Amino acid sequence: MKIIVPMAGRGSRLRPHSLTVPKPLIPVAGQPIVHRLVKDIAKVLKQPITEVAFVLGDPAWFGDDVVDSLTDLATSLGAKASIYRQDQPLGTGHAIMCAKDSLSGPAVIAYADTLIRADFNLDPDADSVIWVKQVDQPEAYGVVKLNDKKEIVELVEKPQQFVSDLAVIGIYYFKEVSQLKDQLQKVLDNNIINGGEYQINDGIKGMMADGKVFKTGEVSEWMDCGNKTITLDTNQRMLGFLQADGEEQLVSDSVKNENSTIIEPCYIGENVVLKNTTVGPFVSIGNNCVIENSTVKNSLIQNHTSIKNANLDEAMIGNHVKYDGKFTKISIGDYSVLE
Repeated sequence: MKIIVPMAGRGSRLRPHSLTVPKPLIPVAGQPIVHRLVKDIAKVLKQPITEVAFVLGDPAWFGDDVVDSLTDLATSLGAKASIYRQDQPLGTGHAIMCAKDSLSGPAVIAYADTLIRADFNLDPDADSVIWVKQVDQPEAYGVVKLNDKKEIVELVEKPQQFVSDLAVIGIYYFKEVSQLKDQLQKVLDNNIINGGEYQINDGIKGMMADGKVFKTGEVSEWMDCGNKTITLDTNQRMLGFLQADGEEQLVSDSVKNENSTIIEPCYIGENVVLKNTTVGPFVSIGNNCVIENSTVKNSLIQNHTSIKNANLDEAMIGNHVKYDGKFTKISIGDYSVLE
């Protein structure tokens, strides 16, 4: 099984954090978004992963450190890492075709700005499985239309009339992904553009026209990381799941606690110093941070950051930040100093 991960975009809605770090590498509950996504997909598939192919953007933005991080991620799953580049933002279909040398055999394609919780078996009778989540406002999403056999017969973007309440979350399984590649090649050759871009949906529609069987795989949780508010909510929910699972150590043994209280669930990384501070619930703190005389809850703090005299709630703070102040719902990017 292969996993194909298009992740070329910078993530403008998550600025200022995505000005210095590609959005898929921003940590949630202690791990980069893309790392958690790939690991969770591998867990759901319940079969060996042979290759993880990443489609990255400009090397000036997705540099050697990013490549090394992603290579380590694939290696941790016993898989080969393949790195491809998308030199222009021409859509999901174009991004997938940038990895065309890896588009053979069974594969999952997943966009790297979402996290899931799921437990199901892939339908052996399906040529493809589109993962979906039941939603309350389907008119705000792309949804699937099903026939009487519970097969997907159409993809409908933001329907004004009710079609179904099963929203497409951006994760797809293909029993033979070369069939999608063939259809996307036709999309490119015939310059089929929707919304100014080449879309995966047009390749899927070609497969459906060829009689391929599409089924749904429903996830129990779908967590987005599109902006600060949603990312903090995802961090909170993921910490709750991880605490319930009991599979990860969330608070490092190297944390130095000086007259401080930790209210679980929290993720606290290596060599963090807490002085006269209350942390939690639902806080993630990266490595080598120092927090003094503060209260922090429902917040996400990255690495090498110093915080003093703060009362933080719903805050998102980047790497190498120095913060001393009274603001509460803040969003501070990397290398900022507020004193």
